[in-house]
Amino acid sequence: MPTSLDPSLVASVLGTLTAANRAFEAAYPGEPATRQPLHTVYGGGQLFSSDTTVKLGQLAMRALDTYAPDAATLAEALALPGDAELHQVVYDRVVAKLEREPVEDFRIDFEDGFGNRPDDEEDMHAERAAREVAKGMREGTLPPFIGIRIKPFTEELKARSARTLDIFVSTLLAETGGQLPENFVITLPKVPIPEQVDAFVVLLDALEQAHGLDHGTLKMEFMVELTQTILGEGGYSPLPSILRACQGRCTGAHFGTYDYTASAQITAAHQVMDHPACDFAKHVMKNTLAGTGVFLSDGATNVMPVGPHKGELTEAQAAENRAVVHGAWRLASSHIRHSLEGGFFQGWDLHPAQLPVRYATCFAFYLEGHAAASERLKNFIDKAAQATLVGDVFDDAATGQGLLNTFLRALNSGAITLDEVAETGLTLEEIQSRSFVQILKGRRKI
Repeated sequence: MPTSLDPSLVASVLGTLTAANRAFEAAYPGEPATRQPLHTVYGGGQLFSSDTTVKLGQLAMRALDTYAPDAATLAEALALPGDAELHQVVYDRVVAKLEREPVEDFRIDFEDGFGNRPDDEEDMHAERAAREVAKGMREGTLPPFIGIRIKPFTEELKARSARTLDIFVSTLLAETGGQLPENFVITLPKVPIPEQVDAFVVLLDALEQAHGLDHGTLKMEFMVELTQTILGEGGYSPLPSILRACQGRCTGAHFGTYDYTASAQITAAHQVMDHPACDFAKHVMKNTLAGTGVFLSDGATNVMPVGPHKGELTEAQAAENRAVVHGAWRLASSHIRHSLEGGFFQGWDLHPAQLPVRYATCFAFYLEGHAAASERLKNFIDKAAQATLVGDVFDDAATGQGLLNTFLRALNSGAITLDEVAETGLTLEEIQSRSFVQILKGRRKI
């Protein structure tokens, strides 16, 4: 066929793109294949013990038994979509989840949940909490993900923050013989500038060297809680620079609803998760961090599901408690649903009675469209595999991976079963590969 371009010119021009293309691919590797928790539960460092998350599960189950003893009551309280059959499936899986894995991720908090205390008191609690984590490792009582949140690296708090980091990590490693819990992460809050992360990473490097850990072992998250983190000096978002400063250690970026809205001078009565200012900030997070391999998390509903009456209750008092708890549950459920629809698949929980809401809302979200999504993924994989088998180029792997990730999130959380994933035509081995590209490569060898 006729051509007009000089092959040497084409090779030269395209060759100039190699470095730029590879730099782009390195900066945007796509969504990680690792598990993302549905939530992070925050609790003050002064209160943490090795069995904290076990106790939270017990309290969550008690709240479910008290305020939603059956599927119909829970569905009505949360305004769940779907029919009675779906509601029963959701309820049964919430119960199973609370019995098996009530907390997916826990953050031992030395910031807002701890407050400003005398230095010797924070030193003591940092050391004690680290020993409790070590005890939880020995006894198998820790959740699948765990970490600490230190104070921000502001001028006022940076020294205190660094000391807590050092005490906690050093004590933990001394107690465990140099071992960290699985999926251990350190959260740095209120980050407005990359220089704070630069300093933080230097300290992580130093801790690794001091304790003989491999470089990059200590992972981190940063929090988006200030308007300046979204749009900084000069009119640019500092988020990409903040992420680069993490030097490959960052696993997540968490949005802080209430600090952010306060930073935007929104009055307390309107500081809610679905405020338009929050949506704007989260859209910026999505647009600047999408494809970087960093998981994004939304914040928490701060209306606690706690009834006003305690002790022996009259029928009227019990009814009032139920109405208050159901109102808080419905609000939290609407916030969680809003996050899910906006592409934020993780959020914060602050109270054990919020856990049933988190799981019920997420499970319903994944299950209500399961049949259609299963058929779509099956057809997508069959088409992609066929194209591969006949030698055609199938260049929409990102869409396939996105579909697969939805099922992986649902499967990891307990929303769906392996049998339900198998409706897509995937084998257990293919599911466990967590990679659409690897599935196609495997089918090409068949």
